[in-house]
Amino acid sequence: MTDDRTPPTAQGDEPEIVLDVQDAVRHYPLRRRSLREPRRSVHAVDGVSVRLRSGRTLGIVGESGCGKSTLGRLITGLETPTSGAVRVGANGTPAAAASGRGTVQAVFQDPASALDPRMMVRQSVAEALGGVGRDERDRRVDEAIAAVGLTPDFGSRYPHELSGGQQQRVCIARAIVGEPDLILLDEAVSSLDASLQAQILDLLERLQRDTGTAYVFISHDLRAVRQVSHSVAVMYLGQVVEQAPAEAFDRGLLHPYAVALRSTEPRILDDGVEPVERVVLRGEPPSAVAPPAGCRFAPRCPIVEDHCRRVAPDLVEATPGHLVRCHRPGDLTLSGVARADAGTPAEV
Repeated sequence: MTDDRTPPTAQGDEPEIVLDVQDAVRHYPLRRRSLREPRRSVHAVDGVSVRLRSGRTLGIVGESGCGKSTLGRLITGLETPTSGAVRVGANGTPAAAASGRGTVQAVFQDPASALDPRMMVRQSVAEALGGVGRDERDRRVDEAIAAVGLTPDFGSRYPHELSGGQQQRVCIARAIVGEPDLILLDEAVSSLDASLQAQILDLLERLQRDTGTAYVFISHDLRAVRQVSHSVAVMYLGQVVEQAPAEAFDRGLLHPYAVALRSTEPRILDDGVEPVERVVLRGEPPSAVAPPAGCRFAPRCPIVEDHCRRVAPDLVEATPGHLVRCHRPGDLTLSGVARADAGTPAEV
């Protein structure tokens, strides 16, 4: 997908792949109360494959417990996959090594807890530069602080002297100062009010146009995800159930869970709000310790069939660039009407 947010490349050139997740699995073993008890694990991430190119943004959405933050920790190297591979940067460095080289950086939800209260802004931003010489370090810190819209005097302030929006700008400056290939943004605007969210999202889009940095944007806020993302992946119980270009969230969602998720957001049109029937899901997600044998969404799906409960669907390409994991893709629409008619890693 190409739009005005994507930095231009030479004619015929494709932006390089800076994130390659191949069948990533992360299980957390549970302690057994006795040797007779079978071994059990929490299936936090279960076979996720995505690719992301330079200068583009992958949005990841899903309800609490779906595995999106665990996937984020795998991408940043804070967690090691149980199986599969996570490689970051143009050279395909394993994520655990890439984080130590500054190839991947992260911005988290609470900027106050992410900043050392004893360090001035300049010191916090400079942390990401490691062994860079003093003159070069000072220059790059000044440029990063200016790039996020702060004046030079902010460099000598402490976190408690800043507003929440200013603190998050400092966290973004710290993330970009080392010129990483990839930045993970995990609920990076969810703790800010609406006006500050808009400012930070605009800032992120501008920085991406200027630097070509790729983003993985994790959030429960569909509006924010759709604003900044080129492609959106919907996760449910450790798996990607749908991945599509961002514009598909206004037309053509195929997985019943993605449709239900989208139905919670009003659709604003020029003449007002378009009425959309809310797709209400019954019950709670199944246990991540013992996922269903068939489709993991089957216990809550409004259009489930017996086949869905017995056979797990694969993630397949329904249309170019649009992947879905469902036996009945497209049978549930945003109007709440069921229609009679009805993987390879996706590249963003």
